[in-house]
Amino acid sequence: MPSIQLDGRQLTDWNKFHDACKTAFGFPDFYGRNMDAWIDCLSGLRNDDGMSAYVLGEDEQLQIQILNSDVLRRDAPEILSALEECTAEVNLLCSESGEKPALGLVLR
Repeated sequence: MPSIQLDGRQLTDWNKFHDACKTAFGFPDFYGRNMDAWIDCLSGLRNDDGMSAYVLGEDEQLQIQILNSDVLRRDAPEILSALEECTAEVNLLCSESGEKPALGLVLR
């Protein structure tokens, strides 16, 4: 199962969060640095649309591991909440297209 790791200690403001995501997911240079753009980039993981460095097979799921999630929960709960909601939104879009959920979120 493909996975990426993000360190909750380094995601304590929106700029740092989007910098880390752009690098980890391989988002394009024109990535909009907001959660709508985050959803757009990750909702096409099975299409090889160039919006991410990852391309998933129909049975694959990209696991997002948040290390030190307790720090993120304490220092930037709004970022963690948005991450949870937007991960669910990407999976809902997959489901509506007849696909399996593309993302898994693991808090460590």
